[in-house]
Amino acid sequence: MKRALFLCVGNSCRSQMAEGFARKYLKGWEIFSAGSRPAGFVHPFAIEVMKEKGIDISIQKSKGIWELPEVEWDLVVLVCSDEECPMVKGKKVLVWGIEDPIGKDIEFYRKVRDEIEHRVISLVNHD
Repeated sequence: MKRALFLCVGNSCRSQMAEGFARKYLKGWEIFSAGSRPAGFVHPFAIEVMKEKGIDISIQKSKGIWELPEVEWDLVVLVCSDEECPMVKGKKVLVWGIEDPIGKDIEFYRKVRDEIEHRVISLVNHD
């Protein structure tokens, strides 16, 4: 089974949304997300905008990279910029550089959500 890891700093918004979409679209993959400085919660706006897409991320947990299993990652996606994101080795590493929605309104969360969904869908045929 292939393994994908989505990383950001707080693991409360972007990487959580990416994990939710990846679980929907990347069938047959084991999906994880984590952060370098986990917030300790999944942001309520992230939960709300994902529910609008029929995906429940309310049961996901914000976690640090040190909590990940020690495995070989087939795909590592930095949803933040590589200057601020934690680095984890993978067979393939992508940097998406999506702007952090923390402190922004729910419309911005929707914009970020839609960008993440589009990018996750683009991974389906590029393994």
